[in-house]
Amino acid sequence: MKKLVVVGLVMFLGACASAGNMPLRNESSQTVATRIVEGKTTKQEVQHAYGEPTTTSFTDAGNEIWTYRYSYATSKAINFVPIVGLFAGGADVESKELVILFGKDNRVTKYSYRESTQEVSRGVAPK
Repeated sequence: MKKLVVVGLVMFLGACASAGNMPLRNESSQTVATRIVEGKTTKQEVQHAYGEPTTTSFTDAGNEIWTYRYSYATSKAINFVPIVGLFAGGADVESKELVILFGKDNRVTKYSYRESTQEVSRGVAPK
């Protein structure tokens, strides 16, 4: 019985994975809109809310762009079926991305937020 519980726990824990900016995990377009106001919110406020960006870049005009990314993958149940899991399977991946453009005054000029869901498949049989 104890071994069955351990195997079940390992399968459950192995079924999910997350990566990226953890504060973005619970955000939505509505919650981001309450935290970021174009022309008002500062770099310091953004950094306090979301931490260090995933990537930083610059426009030709020298304005700074911060990008935050978060992904969460859930394995498909078929992955855990003996033999079958070797030939078919995959995961559902939810992704979030927040891109913020700062002006010379270190305030948010524009931002965009998007969420997407993708299916990642593996195996020999095409979908």
